[in-house]
Amino acid sequence: MQTITDRDAWAMSGFVFLLGWLALLAVAGVLFWPLAGPIAVIGILLASGFTVIQPNEARVITFFGRYMGTLRQSGFLYTIPFSSKTAVPLKLINFATNELKVNDRNGNPIEIGAVVVWRVADAAQATFNVDNYRTFVANQSDIAIRTLAAHYPYDSETEISLRGNIDEIAAKLQEALQAKLSVAGIVIEETRLSHLAYAAEIAVAMLKRQQAVAIFQARRYMVENALAIIDDVIKHFDGKETLAMSDDKKAELVSSLLVVMTSDKETSPVLSIAK
Repeated sequence: MQTITDRDAWAMSGFVFLLGWLALLAVAGVLFWPLAGPIAVIGILLASGFTVIQPNEARVITFFGRYMGTLRQSGFLYTIPFSSKTAVPLKLINFATNELKVNDRNGNPIEIGAVVVWRVADAAQATFNVDNYRTFVANQSDIAIRTLAAHYPYDSETEISLRGNIDEIAAKLQEALQAKLSVAGIVIEETRLSHLAYAAEIAVAMLKRQQAVAIFQARRYMVENALAIIDDVIKHFDGKETLAMSDDKKAELVSSLLVVMTSDKETSPVLSIAK
């Protein structure tokens, strides 16, 4: 495949050429009035070189199948007559992918979607290197999202996951997309996950699992802190010479304090501290 990149095309101010063109037609019409018809036809054909370029827009110029260059200067310009002028927008485009149903690394079916902000940096590559650069961006975005989801778990406490590391996942997606779309002269400005959820068939079960994990972690936190407090209490009593506790009483105290500090219901234990 022939790779084509941007280069500047010849152009001049359209207003300057228009004034010269009208003056030339007027002089030719007076001096060569019998040839006024052919001169007018030639003038009309030369007018095919006029073009108007909007801000943040480019024109890819081809002359009978040959790439002549790209115009990026906005305004009223005159370029090569009889040429084809393909408009390519250079502004930012906000593209939302479909909500794709894929499997994460653990094989769980999930729904995932993303927003991709991109722009055309090389108008010639976008025009000639791919069939349709907009369709190319959409297809490659779907492929990149599917591949990314297959390499990471939906959720994890010990490693990078789709739900727990949104910024890292967005950076990985942008990097993967940029590698795929550079051939079309596309620059990815930003990517973000716009939708992430378990598929409907396992959503209820996974919700229960997440709730169970949350309860377990809360209980673990309560027990760890309760044990730390109990250690301080035991050290306090051990430091008192006038108050000694047997091992059985310490065990009873530990049990009662654990019940008080970790129970969901209000408790009123009775402690009997004696030698």
